[in-house]
Amino acid sequence: MITLSNSTNLSNSKTNPDILQPVISCHNITKTYGSKDTEITVLNSVSLDIYSGEFVAIVGPSGSGKTTLMNILGALDIASSGTYTLDGKLVSNLKDDDLADIRNKKIGFVFQSFNLLSRATVERNVRLPLIYSTEFRSKDRKERVRRVVEDAGLQLSKLYNKSNQLSGGQMQRVAIARALVNNPSIILADEPTGNLDQTTGKIVIDTFLELNKQGRTIILITHDLNVANNARRIIHIQDGKIISDELNKNKL
Repeated sequence: MITLSNSTNLSNSKTNPDILQPVISCHNITKTYGSKDTEITVLNSVSLDIYSGEFVAIVGPSGSGKTTLMNILGALDIASSGTYTLDGKLVSNLKDDDLADIRNKKIGFVFQSFNLLSRATVERNVRLPLIYSTEFRSKDRKERVRRVVEDAGLQLSKLYNKSNQLSGGQMQRVAIARALVNNPSIILADEPTGNLDQTTGKIVIDTFLELNKQGRTIILITHDLNVANNARRIIHIQDGKIISDELNKNKL
């Protein structure tokens, strides 16, 4: 690994070196729960910058704060203190409707448990986020669904299968397609291989690598160093603090 002396100077082949503004910038993010007497600090003064087109893994054991950090990056939660800027906008100042708009347009989510409607078809599961979209016209949505299903590596012959008729790897590909359907620039994946065997997990990771090659920013949350080693940059978090932020020399 190569330690980053200053993450704000990070650039890669997907990042325009003339643009210094990161797509994500966190400064002294702290998250606490509970009242004053029973307050628990889950994140403690976390600062990091992520640039467009990066593939970043955030690694830590259970209880380290990595999922809480993901929720804040994904506008699913708000920090107790500190600042989070996304595409130049201060997220903590946004209203609920604006946060929902970010989640719908800018960020695609992939979760360990897939979060699919079990009795709905693949097509319906993937199409659901388009209900709130103004970017794609009704007549274009069918083609959009088919395209992202193919991009996620799932056969179109599965399009009208119910999700409970699919294997774990196929369900995760449906979840990836759903994350892509609104054409977000950022994909947040929380333990996306956690419920998969090693072979199927590698196929899912290869899908993320391909999406990253297409220019999408990938943020992968994991406890597994073998999974994290697919990323170009690895951030280790422990006890709510970033303890290292390094470039993966094997991916340079």
